Amino acid sequence: MLVLLGCGVVANVALIRNKGQGGGFLMVNLGWGIAVFAGVTVAYASGAHLNPAVTLGLVANGATEFGMGVPVGIASVLAYIGAQLVGAFLGAVACWLAYKQHFDAEPEPANKLGVFSTGPAIRSYGWNLVTEVIGTFVLVFVVIGFGGGRQGDGGLAALGALPVALLVIGIGASLGGPTGYAINPARDLGPRIAHAVLPIRGKGGSDWAYSWVPVVGPVVGGVLAGFAAIPLLPIIG
Repeated sequence: MLVLLGCGVVANVALIRNKGQGGGFLMVNLGWGIAVFAGVTVAYASGAHLNPAVTLGLVANGATEFGMGVPVGIASVLAYIGAQLVGAFLGAVACWLAYKQHFDAEPEPANKLGVFSTGPAIRSYGWNLVTEVIGTFVLVFVVIGFGGGRQGDGGLAALGALPVALLVIGIGASLGGPTGYAINPARDLGPRIAHAVLPIRGKGGSDWAYSWVPVVGPVVGGVLAGFAAIPLLPIIG
């Protein structure tokens, strides 16, 4: 749900002959925020774990269980991250199906790739990495703050979908310009794989040279936020 609606708003803005074409970056920010709202709402059974960076950040912060009483451990973490990647891939495929005619009509390969994955406005891998680290740090740190300190239950669903959605809109509006704010390894890698394997007319390359940035940056930012929240965000309750 997250990636279907998130990539969908990018497709609406970027691809030729769409009713939302040229809607601008603010429309993309709002669309991704609503996508997060929808994703968190329907993923309550897992504790609304849609993002490996958030999952790892909560583990670093001391979470002992995920949603529905699932204990934190190597097996559960790997299962959650695997499910997040599969879900992101399937959401990207569904987005392609919804916009199939527009992908076929779009002449620019970069616009097609941009629907699926992020890319830098100015390519500088080191600085792009810094941007993703900072953006994801803000996401995870504030999410932990929403919960009143350390997340013993590891779940976002209890926080309510709206605060997380508004946070994502704010991160996009404030920090999203340099890289397109992946802030989620699965959100970028799953759709990038979909772009690579789908029979998209005239799609060009999948920019694998950049692909590590929106994976490593969010993981580092999320884990740093989890550790930083232990001394900086006092536990409530």
